[in-house]
Amino acid sequence: MVWSRSQAYLAVPPGETIKEQLEWRKMTQKEFAARMGMSQKHISKLINGEVHLTPEMAVKLEMVLGVHAYFWNGLEAIYREDLAKVEAEDALDADADTARTFPYSEIANLGWVPKTRIAREKAMNLRKYFEVVELSLLSKEQITHIACRRLDITEKGDMALLAWAQKAKLEAREIQTASVDIKGMQKALPKIREIAGKPQPELEKELKECLAGFGIALVFLPRLKGLRLHGAAFADGNKIVLGMVENETKADKFSFDLFHELAHIALGHVNRLGGTTEEDEKAADAWAKEKMK
Repeated sequence: MVWSRSQAYLAVPPGETIKEQLEWRKMTQKEFAARMGMSQKHISKLINGEVHLTPEMAVKLEMVLGVHAYFWNGLEAIYREDLAKVEAEDALDADADTARTFPYSEIANLGWVPKTRIAREKAMNLRKYFEVVELSLLSKEQITHIACRRLDITEKGDMALLAWAQKAKLEAREIQTASVDIKGMQKALPKIREIAGKPQPELEKELKECLAGFGIALVFLPRLKGLRLHGAAFADGNKIVLGMVENETKADKFSFDLFHELAHIALGHVNRLGGTTEEDEKAADAWAKEKMK
C-alpha cells in the first residue's frame, strides 16, 4: 500500500478501503479482478494507489461491492488532495533550506518581505515575493535573465542579486512608461549624460522622467550585503527595468555605471536568456566609453 506522509498530512489511497472490503468478504484479489472484468495487475495497482480510481471504475466498484460510486469518487478526490498537500509540504521543507541562502533578515528589515524567524514562513514569503510556486524555479533562465556588471560571483551574491532584481521589478510595475524606444533613447544620450551629472535628488527625478519616455523604468535601491554590482537591466513585460544602487551617484562613476547598463539595453542584452557573458560586458564597456565622449 502506497501511503504518502509529511509532517502534517497523511495521504491514504482508496485502495485501503477496497482492501478492507475484500478482507471482510474473504475475497481474493484474483476473484475480485474477475468480477471487475479487469486484470489482476491493474487491481493490484489500484489497491496500492498506483493508478487513479476513475469515475468508470467507481461505477464498477458500486456493482461489485455495493458501495455507491460517489463514495469511491470522494475517496479518490480526498486522496489526491492530501497527496498534493504532502508533496507541497515536502517541497516547502526543501525551500526552507534554500531560504537560508537568501539575505532574508536584511530584506525583511527593508520591508520587502514580512519579518519572521520561522524557516518555513521565510520560504513561503519568498515564494510570494518571487512569484513562483517553488524557489527551485529561480534557476530557470526565463525567470532570472538579468543583464548587469557583476564584480564577483558567490552563492551569497547570487541570492542577493535575485532578491534585489525582484524588488526592482516590483517597483518598476508602479512606474508609467511609454513604449520601448531604443533608438529614441540613444538620440537622447547627451541629455541623459547631462542629467546624470546633477546632484541628488534632482538627478533621480529627472532621470526617471527622461528614461520613462523611452519605455525604461528606472529604480534606485539600497545595496544589499554581498551584492557586488552597481546596476542591472532586464526586460519585464512591455517595459525595460533599469535598477541602480542608490547613494552611489558620484558624477563620473555613476555616469559610467549608468551608461554601462544603457549599453546592455541598446545592444539587446536584456532579452538574452541566462544573463550576460564576459564578451557582453566588454562590449557594454566599449559602448559606454564611446557614448560618454
